[in-house]
Amino acid sequence: MTAEWRVRGIVRRTLPVLVALTTLELVGGLALDGFEATLLRYPTLLVLVPVTIGTAGNLGSVLAARLSTAFHLGTLRFAPTDERLVGNALAVLGLSVTVFPAVGVGGWLVTALTGDPRLPVETVVAVAATSGVVLGGVAIVVASVTTYVAYRAGLDPDEYVVPVVTNVCDVLGVVVLFAVVRVVV
Repeated sequence: MTAEWRVRGIVRRTLPVLVALTTLELVGGLALDGFEATLLRYPTLLVLVPVTIGTAGNLGSVLAARLSTAFHLGTLRFAPTDERLVGNALAVLGLSVTVFPAVGVGGWLVTALTGDPRLPVETVVAVAATSGVVLGGVAIVVASVTTYVAYRAGLDPDEYVVPVVTNVCDVLGVVVLFAVVRVVV
């Protein structure tokens, strides 16, 4: 086993990135704290927060893993005409369009079964679907750019891309969700 594949080498290379991402997560927490009154007023939105940001991070992680694998296999070109890149991006958008409305319905049902949702199901689905489509686009851009930057810098995308994508989607997930709430609710 070469030194670059040992745990110590991986930790040494990725620790600065992980520290920066932890700082970024604090920004997301502060943004979330700024919307505390809205969350307490509309409990359904409180249910949507972890599911929305988690789902966006998962979609971005799946895309990042697929792009990293294609990169390692030598089948990925970073060009808008690359069928793998476009196909994977469209798959993430397709999942966003189908999964996030279900997240909205599920969030509303959980809140309705445990208390008063205070928002109609149509509003919750509109918030979840709109947030999801925007976050799907964000996940595509972040995963593609991060994979490309890792490739150009000679770094192993497997070590950097998924942590960057999930953390950025967490923070932007909170921001996008509440920007949509301000417009829709």
